Amino acid sequence: MERQRLDKWLWHARVVRARSSAAALIERGHVRINGVRETSPGHGIKTGDVLTIALDRGVRVLKVVGFVERRGNAESVTGLYADLGVPRE
Repeated sequence: MERQRLDKWLWHARVVRARSSAAALIERGHVRINGVRETSPGHGIKTGDVLTIALDRGVRVLKVVGFVERRGNAESVTGLYADLGVPRE
């Protein structure tokens, strides 16, 4: 896979609990791709894109490293992104 829908990737990467929550987050303008605000859940992302996601508890900065066809358990998401955010103490 070279590209994947933004809402689907956020759900597969376990950033949100439901795909509908991912779509709502995007539509409200809380997600940026490479610094540009995105409001379309169907926008295609590719490997190397940097996502800035404003969540209730803070901001996450993730670099897209890979894709999966199906949502797996919490251990399976380690190969989907690199966390570029500041480490929490």
